[in-house]
Amino acid sequence: MLARAQSCAGTFNVTLAGPMTEPRVVRIATRESRLALAQSETVRDAIARLHPGVEARLVGMTTRGDRILDRPLAQVGGKGLFIKELEVALEAGEADVAVHSMKDVPMELAPAFALRTFGARELPLDAFVSNRYARLEDLPQGAIVGTSSLRRECQVRHCRPDLRLEPLRGNVNTRLAKLDAGQYDAIILAAAGLRRLGLEARIRGTLPMETSLPAIGQGILGIEYLAARTDIAELMAPLEHAEVALAAEAERAVGLVVEGSCEVPVGAFARAEAGRLAVEGFIGLPDGSRLVRESVEGPAGEALALGRALGERLLAAGGADILRTLAARAP
Repeated sequence: MLARAQSCAGTFNVTLAGPMTEPRVVRIATRESRLALAQSETVRDAIARLHPGVEARLVGMTTRGDRILDRPLAQVGGKGLFIKELEVALEAGEADVAVHSMKDVPMELAPAFALRTFGARELPLDAFVSNRYARLEDLPQGAIVGTSSLRRECQVRHCRPDLRLEPLRGNVNTRLAKLDAGQYDAIILAAAGLRRLGLEARIRGTLPMETSLPAIGQGILGIEYLAARTDIAELMAPLEHAEVALAAEAERAVGLVVEGSCEVPVGAFARAEAGRLAVEGFIGLPDGSRLVRESVEGPAGEALALGRALGERLLAAGGADILRTLAARAP
């Protein structure tokens, strides 16, 4: 399971008091994009199914990450832009939980918050979307590819340095509309988001792990709440999938060691099977000129240690030099 944050000092007003059989309301803070709402509706429906006496309501919000669309995330603050307003709502007592795509959650949470995974993992691969070409390999030299991620940019440039990578921001439908308008020859999106929106038909193919290792937590939903809310922790516990929680714990441990953020191209993927956990990871330069990739395997119960070990292995294999190069280039 994901490591739990420690409770912060002070007290909070507990909305869900009393025996677990009493009717109650759970307010779910969510971004207002179609994808975020679809993800939060999945959590809402699961709460209703597992806790018949509980009414779950969505509380829609617009985050700074949703408002700033003219610059890459790496230039305007990174992953935290998508969750800060939701965390403020939790602290203010305006919501009881917040639902996130785990790939958007910073590697470290403030001590006031706890995080656990939700349900099964959706397809974690990156999707190749194009109206003219079937595969990344089919793109002609100089073709324009849109992506919002330094991680994707790094890996695509590494295998196809002849392509032209351009920024791509906005919600899923906005990005697809830009492709349809002819601004790009292809775009790369998370397959999980397209599938959750019922847009599988737009996926021409998926990039294999060997070409594009997913973002940390890609395809996993996370539920965040105040660490002091033991009532919420108890309510959310049955919604967690054990193997997904182990994978998320290992992947996030990699990110913590190698300083994973939107400013550093990092990816990791963990798979639990038959009591074992295999974890792959990479770190690279945005231009794809240097990329280090390593893997580890061990007992599934040692997810945190395995993730940390992989992070250290990546640093020792050249990742530390990559971080120094990126630091030297920073403004």
